[in-house]
Amino acid sequence: MATLLQSPSQHITLQRVSWSTYQALLQDMGDHRAARLAYDQGTLEIIMPSDLHEVLNRLLDRIITALTEELDLKIKAYGSTTLEREDLEQGVEPDSCYYIQNADQISTLQLDLRTNPPPDLAVEVDITSSAQRRFTIYQQLQIPEVWQYTQRRGLVFYALVGGQYVECEVSPTFPQVSSQMLVTFLQMAPGEDDNAVVKSLRRWIRQQSS
Repeated sequence: MATLLQSPSQHITLQRVSWSTYQALLQDMGDHRAARLAYDQGTLEIIMPSDLHEVLNRLLDRIITALTEELDLKIKAYGSTTLEREDLEQGVEPDSCYYIQNADQISTLQLDLRTNPPPDLAVEVDITSSAQRRFTIYQQLQIPEVWQYTQRRGLVFYALVGGQYVECEVSPTFPQVSSQMLVTFLQMAPGEDDNAVVKSLRRWIRQQSS
């Protein structure tokens, strides 16, 4: 019998949920839904993203795509695809995730982390809820890099080192880019449209390369 704990934010936690129940919920809720699910060995979190969450997530997605284009890197974007391992009893839906270093190794639309490598980069935008449990799941799934945006700290890069996430100033995927630099472009969002922000980022990258 699942017990329910609910925080004031749009964030619900269910305890003692079986893997089969988690899978049934994923199927019943379908692909076209706003909620994000995270499963950690019997604990299920359901998060409803806010409007601000979605604005920042979409802008970060465009920024990452622009970085790969300007730096001539391959990319395969999997959005909020469910990443799961039944043998570990772990499952999570990142706000966005990407294959970049390992893009050549992925030749399927349906990921299976038993045979496919984990995504190289996951993005978490945490406006109203903590990502602590989701970081535990990323750690178990061995996601090499996570970007986390919070209102308190802005954008922070984390790299998986020795099985633990360590904060780093520059991105392991994009060594030319620091978190502080990207925050300056995110801060343009209230007064500029997304195209203007991305164009500014592209100009900055080209200036660094010239």
